Parts: sequence; structure tokens; C-alpha cells
Amino acid sequence: MDYIFTLKYRLPDDETDLDALAERLGIGGCDDALAGIGQAGRLALEFTRDASSASEALLSALADVKAIVPHARLVEAAPDFVGLTDVAQVLGLSRQNLHKLMNKHRHSFPAPVHEGSATIWHLADVLAWLHAKGTYRLERSLIDVAQAARHINLAREAAQAPPLHDDIAAMLA
Repeated sequence: MDYIFTLKYRLPDDETDLDALAERLGIGGCDDALAGIGQAGRLALEFTRDASSASEALLSALADVKAIVPHARLVEAAPDFVGLTDVAQVLGLSRQNLHKLMNKHRHSFPAPVHEGSATIWHLADVLAWLHAKGTYRLERSLIDVAQAARHINLAREAAQAPPLHDDIAAMLA
């Protein structure tokens, strides 16, 4: 099955020849990715990778990039962090219709990861909620890749975080 996802990286300072990098990526196993270099020092790779599972697709892509650009740092695996507009696009709805749906079911709609001027959710949470409602056709590959991207992002955050103090860990249990 083909899985579509994006890996976003911060490049090391010495990685300045982007044409050579693109060539190395193609030769090194990332020929199933479109490279984007919109911001200096950043690299986004949109993969369409064939694998037996979404986790396998993402993990193999991560390993390929790590072998080619060992000092690049993963910033985000996507699709994971989304606003209402992003979710509406995935579902083929207007943002306003999704907002109405969210307000109608405000007690059961997934809690956001961040609330503020931009409210952000994990796409996997919203898709699971919609799937449980049974009113929207969702591609299984999208649900799986959103869940795998979430796991990768959470693992990345956990690896960067200092150890939890026992009192904090007890409050989160």
C-alpha cells in the first residue's frame, strides 16, 4: 500500500549545496519523495512510499534520510498537527461546516494540543473521532499514517525532554 506523508528537517549549517543534497537523496533511497527547500536551512520531503504498514513506511523513510544526511534534525512528521482548515480539506468540507460540527459535539470532540489564536489538534485524534461517528468515509491509509506520524512526533519530543520529576509523572498518570 502507498502511504503519503511529509518529513520536515532542520539541516546542518554545512549542508549548503542543495542540488547535491537532492541528488544524494535520490540515489540513497528517497527517490519516492519530492524535496522542498522553501526556507533556508530547512528541508521538507513529501513521500509516497510503498510499505506493508504506515509505521514501516515512515520508519524506513526516516532511516533513509538519516543515512544520507546524518546530522539533519527531524522537526516534524506530517500529517499530525492540524488546524480546522487542514481537517476540513482532508474531509472535503468547508472550515465553517467543520466548525459547526465541532461546536455541536463540543463535549466529545477531541481536545486540542494547543489552544490560542491558532488551535491545533493531532489529526489522528480527529480522524478517530470522525471514524467512530461513522458519518465520514476515511481512507484507512490516512488514519494509519496520521497515527504513525503522531507516534514519531511524540517520540521525538520525549527524547528531547528532560526526565520527569516523580511528582509530575504522578499527576499525569
